[in-house]
Amino acid sequence: MLKIFEEIGKATLLTLWGVFYLFKSPPRINHFIKQLSYLAAETISVVVITSFFSGGVIALQSYSTFHRFNAEFLIGVVVALSMGRELGPVLTSLMVVARVGSAMTAQIGTMRITEQIDALEVMGINPRSYLIAPRLFAGVVGVPMLTVISDVSGIFGGWFVAVKLFGVNEYLFWEKMKDFVELYDFIGGLYKAIFFGFIISAVSCYFGYYTKGGTEGVGRATTNSVVTSSMLILISDYFLTAVIF
Repeated sequence: MLKIFEEIGKATLLTLWGVFYLFKSPPRINHFIKQLSYLAAETISVVVITSFFSGGVIALQSYSTFHRFNAEFLIGVVVALSMGRELGPVLTSLMVVARVGSAMTAQIGTMRITEQIDALEVMGINPRSYLIAPRLFAGVVGVPMLTVISDVSGIFGGWFVAVKLFGVNEYLFWEKMKDFVELYDFIGGLYKAIFFGFIISAVSCYFGYYTKGGTEGVGRATTNSVVTSSMLILISDYFLTAVIF
């Protein structure tokens, strides 16, 4: 138990230092743009494809039930609420963990075992400001941006399955969605995405920054980072849902 609390304390301090330097003495703007581009811009295709088929699956599963009651036009409501409140932020975050979070840990971990972080300190560059702060910024800003794209892609996936494959009335599909779905359903999902992005960056940077054991340690740190981030996302999703909605 003492070891667990020690690791939690180290992760908390590292994250707080990253937040502090994000406002106190941030690195050059190009470092922020580079990290944001890698996290958000290069992950769009993965998020779009995943969310499109997720929305399609929701429509596919909902159709058989709604068809019994002649309420197929409510499929759009179910898809929009599911994507906006839950699947949009959660699926996006899990995709970012798999693609970007693991890469963050591996990159920083490699710098640690090759003593590049020590070299930064020798040159008078604060590694927490140079390495941690831009990645925290990228997570907090990039994941909500991807979540918006995920929501739109998932809704169109549900529209394609419901309207084009099952012949649901397109006008009712969109009108009922506008009647029953509120803007706050999507804003609440963005609140989750901000928190998830912070978790992804903080956990990935922590495991990379304190990597030990050579190249084998980098692989172990990357695995631990992905597993821990995914678990924290799913656990915190429950509590955020209870608070926000």
